[in-house]
Amino acid sequence: MYSDLIKKITSHLERVSKELQASPPDLYIERFNIALGQYMGALQSIVPLFIYMNKFYIETKLNRDLKDDLIKLFTEHVADKHIYSLMPLLLEAQSTPFQVTPSTMANIVKGLYTLRPEWVQMAPTLFSKFIPNILPPAVESELSEYAAQDQKLQRDLIQNGFTRGDQSRKRAGDELAYNSPSACASSRGYR
Repeated sequence: MYSDLIKKITSHLERVSKELQASPPDLYIERFNIALGQYMGALQSIVPLFIYMNKFYIETKLNRDLKDDLIKLFTEHVADKHIYSLMPLLLEAQSTPFQVTPSTMANIVKGLYTLRPEWVQMAPTLFSKFIPNILPPAVESELSEYAAQDQKLQRDLIQNGFTRGDQSRKRAGDELAYNSPSACASSRGYR
């Protein structure tokens, strides 16, 4: 039963991999995200269905875990084959704000990290934006460099059409509400 399950899932994953290879570059990231999400979601149903086999055959006889084996299958048959096509697209998408939705980027990056943590070495800055403690901790001596990076990001956003708006009127409505006598009278009971 175990070998049949592995064969069936391997066959499915090879089909998924071929579909991804046929994807145009502008849809590649989104389709990879869908494939990864669907597979990880399916694992949440598949593993409990085979809990008996996992407990009494896979864990005891093979000294492995079904979920780990199935994740390894996805890694070998899909992610390994597409990582070198996917990573440049992710890096390019990261350099252009909102080319890919932040949730899609987060799902893919976290998923890749789950599949194979050593892929962080391919793009540590990309992974560090979604996974904590990837890069070394900040150093006080480099604060000016960090500030320069933030200023560059702000300039890039402004050049791409994002505006800061009128900062002088920030929370203007709040001042009127809190400074009026009726607002003060009604808030006295809460001190």
